[in-house]
Amino acid sequence: MSSTSTTPVSTGALEVPDGRLYYEVRGRGPVVALVAAPMDASAFAPLADLLADGHTVLTTDPRGIGRSVLHDPHQDSTPELRADDVARLLAHLDAGPAAVLGSSGGAVTVLALAERHPDRVHTVVAHEPPLLGLLDDRARHAADQDDMLASYLAGDRLAAGRKFLASANIQLPEPVVLGMFGGEPEPQAAADEHFQYVHMIRGTTWFTPDVTVLRDGPTRVVVGLGEQSTGQVCDRTSRALAAALGGEPTMFPGGHIGFVEDPAAFATRLRSVLAEG
Repeated sequence: MSSTSTTPVSTGALEVPDGRLYYEVRGRGPVVALVAAPMDASAFAPLADLLADGHTVLTTDPRGIGRSVLHDPHQDSTPELRADDVARLLAHLDAGPAAVLGSSGGAVTVLALAERHPDRVHTVVAHEPPLLGLLDDRARHAADQDDMLASYLAGDRLAAGRKFLASANIQLPEPVVLGMFGGEPEPQAAADEHFQYVHMIRGTTWFTPDVTVLRDGPTRVVVGLGEQSTGQVCDRTSRALAAALGGEPTMFPGGHIGFVEDPAAFATRLRSVLAEG
């Protein structure tokens, strides 16, 4: 049983051509997959526990993070590769078509999943995808990202963290910032952080979704947005994607990580959104 879960959990590891994917399964019923990047499966545990009452819930560590190990640790993690991973996991579990919720970088993953493997998913909820290429001021964001990565590679993780928050227009109390980015993280956290900065951020934030395929394909695509994310960069990117798809974002409780802040409220809203399909 997962140490962060209150519900019985089956765990497994799926061998893929370039590594091994860790996954967890809870509950019974229609399949819902919860996908994040760079967060691992543990971030979804409270939400997964709630959804397991009526659903089979799949969670996973994304490739190169946590317990999902790559043969080549220097390989980049792209949305396309992560989408293929989710499709493989669903096939391995003989699960699908499934509903899939992706958050942040995971939202970009599930957009790629809808494009590449529409037979595996009937609904994708892309909650706050950080698609910087959709913004009018994308050149500024590219420069900010270069500056942030330079700070990280120079060994100043606190400066890199501050620059990340500033670029995302997220304000946090100073003690929280220091707790997140100050000091030395545990070895696994440090490895995950390095992988995120060096091998995940660029490919994720500069992914170009195929709007025509997403709009006209067989998979229902919902763009989710946190009610408390107003003014943040992911507010802008989510609204831009929804507009490109011909609609408005679907509002969810909380902010960028509303599923962590109030999993019960988030679960209620997600159930409602899935029922609408």
